[in-house]
Amino acid sequence: MSVLFDEPGPRARRRIRVATVLGVLAAVALAALAIRQFAANGQLAYERWQPYATWPMWRYLLDGLGSTALAAVVAAALSMALGLLLALGRLSERRWVRLPSAAYIEVVRVVPALLLVYVVLFALPKYGLDLPLFWKLVVPLTVSNAAAFAEIFRAGILSVERGQTEAGLAVGLTRLQTMRMVVLPQAARRVLPSIVSQSVGLLKDTSLGFVVSYGELLYSGKVLAAYNGLLIQTYVVVALIYLVVNASLSKLARVLEQRSKARA
Repeated sequence: MSVLFDEPGPRARRRIRVATVLGVLAAVALAALAIRQFAANGQLAYERWQPYATWPMWRYLLDGLGSTALAAVVAAALSMALGLLLALGRLSERRWVRLPSAAYIEVVRVVPALLLVYVVLFALPKYGLDLPLFWKLVVPLTVSNAAAFAEIFRAGILSVERGQTEAGLAVGLTRLQTMRMVVLPQAARRVLPSIVSQSVGLLKDTSLGFVVSYGELLYSGKVLAAYNGLLIQTYVVVALIYLVVNASLSKLARVLEQRSKARA
């Protein structure tokens, strides 16, 4: 059973399968219609795709993918660290720690990441805080995703049986030692698939670097399309790169979830 939601029952699984089949059929129909329109307008001509069979094009896009990965890794590391602190704060017995942590999580979770990007991009420089380009993307992503990671960690901690904490205290460990040595390792294993899934969403959010002109994958695609005039071809290739990367990470999340269930 997931620590974040209940497993669907037989009827829910049937509805999910039916909805999945209908969604796939709709996607296939839309794809066929798009291909037909592309062919009718000459967008499938060989000479319009041939540039993407050359290494310079791919090297430029892969450089953008590297910048995307760097921003995603740094933002994920900072988000997890801040999220863990917020989760522990929300579970604290001290009101002066618990209430601010809960307020941060509840408020930030409903604020769009794009709005936070605009705050860093336009509002902070007016007060003398003009961050480097890289951090104009990483900071709002960290602020936004920390709230989501906090709820993931909190759910994992609450899923650990209370007896584990009582056993740690019984052998002479302090509450902090019990949390660090007993509860957190178990909680981290249980929520690892959710952490990977949230990281996939964070990776997609790096496309907001387009707003701040950070040279991530989507922005690199924009520059490339402006240079070669192959707008549709460029964004199709960029979309396929995102699809491969995110599908691979989603597959990793499913594998980790299956392994965690097998160990349970």
